[in-house]
Amino acid sequence: EGQGSEHSSARMERFLQLCAIDNMIVADCTTPANFYHLLRRQMKRDYRKPLIVFTPKSMLRHPLAVSSLDDFASGSFQEVIDDILEPVNITKLVFCTGKFYYDLLAERTKLKRNDVALVRIEQLFPLHLEKLQQIIDNYPNVKKYVWAQEEPENMGAWSLILQRFRLLNLEVASQPFYA
Repeated sequence: EGQGSEHSSARMERFLQLCAIDNMIVADCTTPANFYHLLRRQMKRDYRKPLIVFTPKSMLRHPLAVSSLDDFASGSFQEVIDDILEPVNITKLVFCTGKFYYDLLAERTKLKRNDVALVRIEQLFPLHLEKLQQIIDNYPNVKKYVWAQEEPENMGAWSLILQRFRLLNLEVASQPFYA
């Protein structure tokens, strides 16, 4: 991303293929406070399991990726972050993860769309289906559900979402399959 040396070629889909029986935690945080609470939760737990975090360096300098001191001081890790728009006006519910949220938010702002809600899935595995169902139930007028990712369709988190997010039928918005 032009943010300096890259020391790994981590591919989200490769780690997500290894996920089974709650053997690890895979996250993609969008706020500094949520990242802090994720690390804190990892250290405070009574058990140990691998934590894989896909947060790019560009998030370190993103002007919208900020948290208040109160966000750090109170609260806990949020597996799913709902949008702040009025649920009654929403006709399209878009699920995404990581920095792509900020790209979608910028596009929604540019197009002045107040009928599209963006839901951030911060913890991809284990997927918190109960929280996702609560958010889905909060939007009574939604006609279209979408999983959006910047990676090609055969990469990123789409395969995991397709396998494990069986609460509703999702369309995918991504780049086409890529070799």
